[in-house]
Amino acid sequence: MRTLSSILRTLTMALTVTAAVYAYRTKQPEGRILNVPYDFRMPTMERLRRRVWNPDEPRVFTPTIFGVGWSLNLFQVVRQLRGDTPPEDPPPEDPQPDDGVV
Repeated sequence: MRTLSSILRTLTMALTVTAAVYAYRTKQPEGRILNVPYDFRMPTMERLRRRVWNPDEPRVFTPTIFGVGWSLNLFQVVRQLRGDTPPEDPPPEDPQPDDGVV
């Protein structure tokens, strides 16, 4: 297990360095590399609130607040642990039939 832990730690560090170099060279402080989100902007309270406790976000895993990877949307975790179901969206309205009469 010690070897597996070392391999995972090395891969994580390599991905972080790769993302940082990519962000610097492309001048994109946020984005995705190998489909893993990264964000090297200075963290703000608004971003922290949107990523960690966001009732409007249906995902449990949201992009990280700072660095590489994901954060947990604790609102969705608590909701799922309690067994609450999200409110259903109302059905879309039927479009009006176009009978050619104006």
